[in-house]
Amino acid sequence: MNSALTISHHEAQLAVAVMVAEIERRSLAGVMVVSDAHGELIALLRMDASPLSSVTIATNKAFTAARERIASSEIGKRVRHPQHGFDIAYFGDPRFIGWGGGVPVMVDGQCVGAVAVSGLPEAEDIEVALMGVAAILRPDISPA
Repeated sequence: MNSALTISHHEAQLAVAVMVAEIERRSLAGVMVVSDAHGELIALLRMDASPLSSVTIATNKAFTAARERIASSEIGKRVRHPQHGFDIAYFGDPRFIGWGGGVPVMVDGQCVGAVAVSGLPEAEDIEVALMGVAAILRPDISPA
């Protein structure tokens, strides 16, 4: 029998709380998603004034990071430089996305889920998503 680790509801809530605190500290608004290892939603929060399109984008970033076990930005780099990568259409699923902000959560070499942020500038999406991952991996970190 196989058993797999996964992100718990409590860990997802903690990650979202850390990310919300950081986005509010920056006086911005965004969408945060935490998914399981298959890229399916555990938690989604859309802050007031965040773009509606960011709901789908954040969900797809988490899906991509979880399914591919690499940051969504890495998929984007490979797509933008096809001589070293591939055409994203070959994935066969329109949910795959190459914008930065989706980060897998890895434990002992195994993907247990993903965290994603959308609605901020791409570099900030990545920074805040990494804070969410850290909150899951180090639950002693609390929201500011």
